[in-house]
Amino acid sequence: MGQWTSAVGAAQLARLLGSQQERPAGPGTRRPPAYRALADGVRLLVLEGRVPVAARLPAERELALALSVSRTTVAAAYEALRAEGFLESRRGAGSWTAVPPGNPVPARGLEPLPPEALGSVIDLGCAALPAPEPWLTRAVQGALEELPPYAHTHGDYPAGLPALRATLADRYTARGIPTMPEQIMVTTGAMGAMDAICHLFGGRGERIAVESPSYANILQLMREAGARLVPVAMAGGLDGWDLDRWRQVLREAAPRLAYVVADFHNPTGALAGEDQRRQLVEAARSAGTVLVADETMSELLLDEDVAMPPPVCAFDPAGSTVVTVGSASKAFWAGMRIGWVRAAPDVIRSLVAARAYADMGTPVLEQLAVNWLFGTGGWERAVELRRAQARENRDALVTAVRRELPAWEFEVPAGGLTLWVRTGGLSGSRLAEAGERVGVRVPSGPRFGVDGAFEGYARLPFTVGGAVADEAALRLAAAARLVESGGVGGAEAPRTFVA
Repeated sequence: MGQWTSAVGAAQLARLLGSQQERPAGPGTRRPPAYRALADGVRLLVLEGRVPVAARLPAERELALALSVSRTTVAAAYEALRAEGFLESRRGAGSWTAVPPGNPVPARGLEPLPPEALGSVIDLGCAALPAPEPWLTRAVQGALEELPPYAHTHGDYPAGLPALRATLADRYTARGIPTMPEQIMVTTGAMGAMDAICHLFGGRGERIAVESPSYANILQLMREAGARLVPVAMAGGLDGWDLDRWRQVLREAAPRLAYVVADFHNPTGALAGEDQRRQLVEAARSAGTVLVADETMSELLLDEDVAMPPPVCAFDPAGSTVVTVGSASKAFWAGMRIGWVRAAPDVIRSLVAARAYADMGTPVLEQLAVNWLFGTGGWERAVELRRAQARENRDALVTAVRRELPAWEFEVPAGGLTLWVRTGGLSGSRLAEAGERVGVRVPSGPRFGVDGAFEGYARLPFTVGGAVADEAALRLAAAARLVESGGVGGAEAPRTFVA
């Protein structure tokens, strides 16, 4: 690595380091020297992706002041990191983070593992299930039959295929929210929708209120757009939003944008109630804040005795305050990169106009496939398969984790794809690193927070079941033992996977 490409301030690095929880040392256990603990903390931040590779670190004196330690301690920590390949330095240019040869560059989000790694690693990082066949194949075949007329056109539809826009509008209308096709834009997945919305409303320096915790990839997208994230703590357990906190943030911070997941929140699984939705929309309207409601999990109700509340946009049918994001990725298949936005017509026009400088439009064939599913009843039947699979996986994972890790605490959500777990006092970052060593990939809690929050948590998705869920819990328990024994942190620890 020839030079640094970003910088981490002393105060910011001190906050990130301070968020890492240390498990109390047992009888006879020797604590590492201060410089070793500091070096391990920085290395974990790099491996976790919370401090980017090639990020310039503070000068020794600045960091020593921020941490209230001696400059000698910081100098020794930096020297240890250089020796292990996690730091590079050049006189006059400072020191910047690196990864030693043979180590993969850490992902900033929750990207799925490459296919060649799936045989030896259980992937609990990506909350996505295999396609609900035979409906994927049938949808693509149906799309091919409808493709010829479109093949005679230029193929660019920045707002989406008119047929799919009309179908999506009809589906909202059937849910009790009258909607015109002019209120719909089809996007390349929910991430494409959020990228367009953030660039329209949440430009560089703009405040965006976000749930705390929230979906890691969306948080990273907002950071890279230059937004200033304002976290709003969730209510305890599965109780949804804390409306008093939301009112305070909207009133005092006056964010331009707010992002929420009301339906089986990612990562906690919480389902916001009808009155919570109404009150939040009213508070956003009063503050002049655009409220983005992410509905990507809304169809994944797993417990039939739970009644779904109205959509968030039902309390703002004209779309002047609420912008709704939907997607086929969670309810159907992540490989079907079709998302959509529902908003006021003038907002849709602005999003479409801005899109011309980004991705131009969404692939026609995939749009036809989703429209075929909606028009034939295939969507409903595919979603039923998805719910059954997610329900079975959820129950198997819950049983296995309770058996192998009885100290871990969680509440079982009624839907969605994720379990939010308090890891019994263990550092989530160290658990994630230990998991890679024993063959299970799990994202730690800080990925879902702002500035290092939720170190004592991890997210477990409902993507494995049966014997694989049992094996995943066994590997998580092995990772926990490795953390408890202090086996994570030293350069001498093994980096092989257990098959």
